[in-house]
Amino acid sequence: MAAEIKPAPGVSNDKFSSSRKPILLSKLEGCNDDINVAIIIPKEEGVISVCDDRTVRVWLKRDSGQYWPSVCQYMASGATAMDYHVETRRLFVGLENGSIDEFLLEQDYNRMTAMREYVAHRARITAIVFSAVHGWVMSVSRDKTFQLHCSETGKRLGSYGYGSKQAVDSSSWFTTLQFDEQSKYAFAGNYEGSVTMLKVDNTLISLVALFAAHTGSIRSLAWDPEKQLLFSGSFDQTIRVMDIGGGEGVGYELRGHRNKVTALCYARNEQVLFSGGEDGVIVCWNMAESRRETTPWKESDTCESCGRPFFWNMRAMMDQRQLGLRQHHCRNCGRALCASCSAQRIPIPPMGFEFEVRVCDPCHTQLKAAK
Repeated sequence: MAAEIKPAPGVSNDKFSSSRKPILLSKLEGCNDDINVAIIIPKEEGVISVCDDRTVRVWLKRDSGQYWPSVCQYMASGATAMDYHVETRRLFVGLENGSIDEFLLEQDYNRMTAMREYVAHRARITAIVFSAVHGWVMSVSRDKTFQLHCSETGKRLGSYGYGSKQAVDSSSWFTTLQFDEQSKYAFAGNYEGSVTMLKVDNTLISLVALFAAHTGSIRSLAWDPEKQLLFSGSFDQTIRVMDIGGGEGVGYELRGHRNKVTALCYARNEQVLFSGGEDGVIVCWNMAESRRETTPWKESDTCESCGRPFFWNMRAMMDQRQLGLRQHHCRNCGRALCASCSAQRIPIPPMGFEFEVRVCDPCHTQLKAAK
């Protein structure tokens, strides 16, 4: 099948359907089920993928220009997560049954040798992070736990989550994981849309903070160790940028997708964030641009512009002899408004709103003049 880049459905007039498009180099085919993780092998024309069909494939580019599997390893159950360390060529594969299998790849990437099995979880593993600096294998799973193992002995060093005494919120299973090697902070996103920040040590895993980041499941996390920014992509169609280094977890949103955000990748040297979603769109975000923090929404019983009551304000409805209205918010100033006073629409790129969003009349005039 010939590979090509097609415009996203339903966005023919959208700003993303432009002449500036990525160049499609190749298309890898042959997997019979969902691919859960795929990574590019640095300094090699190769790719490693894990799939629900129980396979781990190492793809190498041939003289014909096509990629073909040089290794196809079948696992005991579906391969659901993966992490690869380039310098040591150590590959860690998480499975549907909760185990982690460690492999050593040969220098020519034509063979992988099984080294160790970690009996880590009791359910599907959703993410793995290997830290060569500390000798740790960290993992999260649908069993609602974070597990820490020694990569040299295979011994379990600690855990956090369901069943542990120090867990604050263990009602939702973890979906993704990031780790900062310098500070030893781990960030685990969960199905309910929160991010759990943990301090990891050889003998103790402690909760640092719990951030309510999204209204939908978090599917992917990315970390900038220099600026200490945490990026989270969610089923609520938004990307949240949190300033962890500031100590308060404040940040802003990026809205460039019309469906679930399923993947994030941050290129630190270029200060570019790539995001992919179920809308079939890949968005490239320039993180060097100045951004504004998301404005908090104000709460009021009446419209802050015209003074008409909202539908729960029974006293004002009786006094003014009119039906209550639905509450909306201006995305620029955050005021609580009725539909008539927030009828304008305009994109606000400095706040991450690439599509048109609801604003009040004064803010619309101000933003349009600035644009």
